[in-house]
Amino acid sequence: MAIITKIEAQKKNDDRVNIYVDEKFFMAIYKELVFSFNLKKGQEIDTDYLKNILDDEMYIKAKNKALNILSKASQSEKQIRQKLSKDFEEHTIDRVIEFLQKYKFVDDEDLATRIINTNVNLNKYGKNKIKQNLYNKGIDKIIIEQAMDEIDSDKEFENALYLGKKRYDRLKNEDPRKAYQKIGNHLAYKGFNYDIIKKVLNRLFNDIDEYSC
Repeated sequence: MAIITKIEAQKKNDDRVNIYVDEKFFMAIYKELVFSFNLKKGQEIDTDYLKNILDDEMYIKAKNKALNILSKASQSEKQIRQKLSKDFEEHTIDRVIEFLQKYKFVDDEDLATRIINTNVNLNKYGKNKIKQNLYNKGIDKIIIEQAMDEIDSDKEFENALYLGKKRYDRLKNEDPRKAYQKIGNHLAYKGFNYDIIKKVLNRLFNDIDEYSC
């Protein structure tokens, strides 16, 4: 039988402890599990049995934490992994991700589609800003590229023109050159590329190219 030789609190997380068996690191668990299973220094243990039950307990805690996070806002796989990494080992996180994906609590493809729909139809962003938002959400590059292909080019121009007109109404009494530049900068900030911005500005300023000087 193996013997628990040390139980010490982690320096960066007071809620967790490191357990050592036969002077070697055994595993890290929540402090409360030490009391739940009455673990003590000098105690003889069956390492396989103890590891299995403690792994299951940590899995349940990790799963509950993940579900609590997801109840507040949708998350990508990467975000969930990052938020669990402080308290749980990688093999525990892998089990949680497998569970979440099985029951569609985490679905990066669906999340990307929903973000795009919101960004296009509600926020009226251009592709550049939408792509950045997807990256910031931690969604895989391949999924992003596939999802971006679904954005309708005509809809993107329609959104740019809407935002351009809205800003033009506020600036129409300013010097045309300044208004031209401000609208262009605004559309760039909203994520539209040069070609779309140029097309919108030409429409708003009746193709007077001198304003772009």
